[in-house]
Amino acid sequence: MKTGGKICKKLKRNHENLANFMHPKRTDHSQGLFFEKRLSSLLNPHHRLLLLAELIDWEELETGLSLNFEEAGAPAKPVRLIAGIFMLQHMSALSDEAVVRCWVENPYWQAFCGYDYLQWTFPVHPSSLSIWRKRLGETGIKKILQATLRCAIDGELIRASEMSQVNVDTTVMPKNITYPTDAKLYYRSLRALVRLAGKYNVPLRQTYTFLAKRALRNCSQYAHARKMKASRREKRRLHTFLGRVLREVHRAVDTDKELMLALSKPLEVIQQIHDQKRNDKDKVYSVHEPEVRCIAKGKAHKKYEFGCKVSIVTTRNHGLVLSSQALHTNPFDGHTLKSAIASSEELSGVKVKRATVDKGYRGHGLKDIEVLISGTRKLSRHFRNLLKRRQAIEPVIGHMKSDGKLDRNFLKGTLGDSLNAILCGIGHNIRWLLKRLVPEPHFA
Repeated sequence: MKTGGKICKKLKRNHENLANFMHPKRTDHSQGLFFEKRLSSLLNPHHRLLLLAELIDWEELETGLSLNFEEAGAPAKPVRLIAGIFMLQHMSALSDEAVVRCWVENPYWQAFCGYDYLQWTFPVHPSSLSIWRKRLGETGIKKILQATLRCAIDGELIRASEMSQVNVDTTVMPKNITYPTDAKLYYRSLRALVRLAGKYNVPLRQTYTFLAKRALRNCSQYAHARKMKASRREKRRLHTFLGRVLREVHRAVDTDKELMLALSKPLEVIQQIHDQKRNDKDKVYSVHEPEVRCIAKGKAHKKYEFGCKVSIVTTRNHGLVLSSQALHTNPFDGHTLKSAIASSEELSGVKVKRATVDKGYRGHGLKDIEVLISGTRKLSRHFRNLLKRRQAIEPVIGHMKSDGKLDRNFLKGTLGDSLNAILCGIGHNIRWLLKRLVPEPHFA
């Protein structure tokens, strides 16, 4: 028989183990396998990814990101694995499914994520990456971006003092939505209403599903044939169908408090789509992404883009991304400079002394740092040469869109906008580091 003191100690020990279950595991390959060879003895030790893995302080990164796991539960995957997958994903602009498949096929990717033996199975399910993004949040993803900045300093690729002179600019991060037209918005709102009514057992006299689909097709065909009067007639029919179903759902919701709580937000969005006019402000352009804004570009090839604005801060001479943050509600560029500089100083740990911006930042109101605005006249040759470096941020944005995932954001909501903007900065910094650790080979 066990004494009472031993039983209490055992229960206490089990409780402590249970409280630590949620903390991520660590990949431990210190003990060798008899029939398998280590990747460290097979791979090229001078490969760029392996050199980069040695520069990253994984211990500090794991300690910082493990703070998000304080609840009891099953142990999570290793932090180094998930952080490495996010770096590799945005380095190569891959989807969640593609990056997991490429991870299994590429032993250098496995070694970068801390594995010393070849893995034959998926490290995580692709759908769990979205859960990890939400779990880490904006704070955790910023720590990964901060780790890339430390790598540049520790690898002597850039001096910390060079982060005090920056270029700042904004761009548009388009959302993964179709080009909005009134007819498509009415049709998608009607379909969403019918689905919600079926889910919550709201009786409808008529759903207009077949009639609305035919009206949408006719509206597009008439517009293509330049029969604009007939096209507008079909659009009015769609508007009428949506209004009838919307009023019927409202009558059912007004008599049921539980339904009112469940449907208040989607009904508000659909009601705004039904009521908005051509020249209204803050219009809704998507049923499933109501936060999307129409941002005028003023360019001939692309006059408008639908998404959110992103503020990017890079070093003046090297193009290393110090900060990348999503800005909602389409603010004026001059009002975003203060938060962009503050984010850069927080991540790099270096006080910004000089920022070079374009004409859109006039009226920024900052007095504690020197701000050079392009187009300023009567400057000395030294400051004119500094202003010429402002254009260096444009190819950085171009590479983040063409080589990264800034050109189209597939993550949902405002949180998805913020996470994707930071992750695109991480991907650009990883490409920047790899290019300078080992230069690209030149063939004769």
